Amino acid sequence: MSLLWCAAGALGAGAGDSSRTWVAAAVLGVAGVIAGWPLMRAHRPLPPTPPEPRPAPLDERITAAIHLERIPVALWLLRGEQAPQPLTNRARRLTAAGGLRDPDQFLQLLRTHPPHGAITLDTERGAERWQIHRNSLAVEGEEQMLVALTPIEHELESESMRAWQELVQILTHEIMNSLAPIKSLSETALELLGDSGGNADLRTALDAIGRRTAHISAFVNSYRQIGQWPAPVITPIDLVSLFARLRASVEPRWLHRNGAVDFDVASPGARLMADEGQLEQALLALIQNAENATENETEPRLWIQARLGRGGRMLISVRDNGPGVPEGLEQQIFLPFFTTREDGQGIGLAVARRLVYGMGGRVRYVRGLQRGATFLLTF
Repeated sequence: MSLLWCAAGALGAGAGDSSRTWVAAAVLGVAGVIAGWPLMRAHRPLPPTPPEPRPAPLDERITAAIHLERIPVALWLLRGEQAPQPLTNRARRLTAAGGLRDPDQFLQLLRTHPPHGAITLDTERGAERWQIHRNSLAVEGEEQMLVALTPIEHELESESMRAWQELVQILTHEIMNSLAPIKSLSETALELLGDSGGNADLRTALDAIGRRTAHISAFVNSYRQIGQWPAPVITPIDLVSLFARLRASVEPRWLHRNGAVDFDVASPGARLMADEGQLEQALLALIQNAENATENETEPRLWIQARLGRGGRMLISVRDNGPGVPEGLEQQIFLPFFTTREDGQGIGLAVARRLVYGMGGRVRYVRGLQRGATFLLTF
């Protein structure tokens, strides 16, 4: 570049009146400018370049992903006509094996259901109630939809069970406190009468009071077990051995009534993680319920089966050939004190539900195609 400019200057100095020489000098000068332009630009200060946004550190992104996975909400992202994208582990579990009975219909429902409200899902564990919230958002100008489902069935069951336990504890405490002095006073009055004979009617009345008080005390004490079971000790259970003990315990009574029992473990090698004693007690309560339900049957039948369901869930069903639960009472039969029998106490199903729930399982009444009642335990 410098040489071109020097040559142009020399030509211009010696050009005199020669037009050709001036033209040549001008051409060399322009060539020098053109050749030097990149270097001139390189020496000009450039405007500062804004720093590129730095991504969040890797550990922060991993932590955020883990937190999103652990939230107890089923979360999906909807993008146009693409298939809904699950964002949380709860969402993936819901549509995986052992979850919904018809996942495709459910994924379509995510788009068509009203934006907010309650929704009932048909799952392998039975009907479950969820709360749905759908909100639109724009990401880089693209319209998307975020759908969140929050389970309310489990929370409702937990609150209901806690409320009943507190109520039973309060009632049993107050009733027992009132019965104790009545029983004591009736016994004292009988002692005061002694063997002198006295008023026979009064003696009979006091004896009746004492006996009735003792009966009510025993009756009330039976309800205390609803909320006073110890915490379960979870260990692997051999269901084949458990069913063999149950059969030896209950089969004689059914055979005496001209009935029959059938115990079946569809997967003999399977193990169930639960408290063996409490599971046995829960099954005995359901078997006693079946025995009561079939008291008017000429050939009562009992079927108990254990099998692996989809998603690795253990399903234990207890079925009888009685009349079944009357229509409309399916949600009430597990409540303490509720019974459809004149001499019933309304405690068996409540105890079974309490024990199964404490081991992380669920128990549901299932209305099948065949006659009778079926109770399904899911773990």
